[in-house]
Amino acid sequence: MEISIEQDIFKNEAKLAEENRQLFSQKGLMVVNLLAAPGAGKTSLIKKTAHLLKVPTAVIEGDPASSIDTDTLNALGIPAYQINTEGGCHLEAAMISKALTEFQVEPNTLLFVENVGNLICTAFFPLGEELRVVMLSIAEGDDKPYKYPDIFREADAVVINKLDLKPHVDFRSDNFYKGLKAVNPKAHIFEVSCKNGAGIENWVNWLAVKAATFWAHQ
Repeated sequence: MEISIEQDIFKNEAKLAEENRQLFSQKGLMVVNLLAAPGAGKTSLIKKTAHLLKVPTAVIEGDPASSIDTDTLNALGIPAYQINTEGGCHLEAAMISKALTEFQVEPNTLLFVENVGNLICTAFFPLGEELRVVMLSIAEGDDKPYKYPDIFREADAVVINKLDLKPHVDFRSDNFYKGLKAVNPKAHIFEVSCKNGAGIENWVNWLAVKAATFWAHQ
């Protein structure tokens, strides 16, 4: 006789994410879940943001292996903690709550979670974050909202990076905006270059307002 035990994994993840949301609130942390494909410039954006933002910033890094980005951030004085998924394609809520038992983050800190580089599974695993930000490089093409609608659907903001490469690649902004509007018309959009700093100030100002509003209601 076979006994079948079934559990809705996504329902359980939603429950854990809500528990995280309460944990973050208790700790006074505003959490930003940063999602992107490998090489889009997530770490570069965090470095630029931490330098300009007038609030303490910390980072939880998710990678299948290594601590390259974590070491880079810590060397710059940005507190960072590494989670290695050992081949896993996304971070999960339980990983974040466990990390915060070891990673001591001061209250009133903006905590970036730099998720594993992936445009598919990361879309379906909430972490309890206050903001979900999707980032892409213009070198990836303007068709991403059409091919990967789920990753964009719940985004609070979309950051288009590597604006400095625009003269050298075929990125049709109108086509990208049209696709994004179809799946998520409310997302804020920022075109930036982490290389030369173009557009970064607008992004940081938006994030600063979100952070101030968040802590005002704590």
